[in-house]
Amino acid sequence: MGAGLVDAYRKLGQAVVATSRNIASSQDPDVLTVQGDIADPATAERVASAVIERFGRIDALVNNAGIFVAKPFHEYTQADYDAVTGVNRTGFFRITQLAVEHMLQPGGGHVVQMTTSLVDHASSAVPAVLASLTKGGLQSATKGVAIEYATRGIRSNAVAPGVIKTPRHGEEHHEALADLHPVGRMGEVSDVVDAVVYLENAPFVNGEILHVDGGQSAGH
Repeated sequence: MGAGLVDAYRKLGQAVVATSRNIASSQDPDVLTVQGDIADPATAERVASAVIERFGRIDALVNNAGIFVAKPFHEYTQADYDAVTGVNRTGFFRITQLAVEHMLQPGGGHVVQMTTSLVDHASSAVPAVLASLTKGGLQSATKGVAIEYATRGIRSNAVAPGVIKTPRHGEEHHEALADLHPVGRMGEVSDVVDAVVYLENAPFVNGEILHVDGGQSAGH
């Protein structure tokens, strides 16, 4: 999804700084890559500095990084907790602070969080308390940032996907994962990218949690 989002923002005419643990350098002069673990606040500092040094300002931030660990609640380990909260919660916190700080200077910007449909529709087929704990917090924070900065030109929204077809899901699981969605299929990366692009181009949409989940959050 991160690669799809980079491509989408480039098509919008935006320069992009992208970060992940193992991200490769880009041949596009308007795409700068920064390797690092977003759970470490130092990575957020390096990313923000790279944006300002190369491009001069921050117009948008997409908090796409996430870890999902599906286990029964009583089986989560301290290592699971540290890993999931580190990326999903701490990773959001520092880089969003820095982005908002810079967005205040030119007078505007947009922040998007990637959450999960499971926050609003828990499923016994997918034990995901740590996802709900962290991504549910992001949904609340999304609304908090939206309201706090609404009069200062900064919007905050979130996309709550269902299960998206990416390399992390082996083809042998696709049929079972498709059955989790009322429409009977998994989502495509393009479904999520299109939702983010919509939010980017919707100046009157603020504090929205946009479900891209094939109807999963509505029920079964």
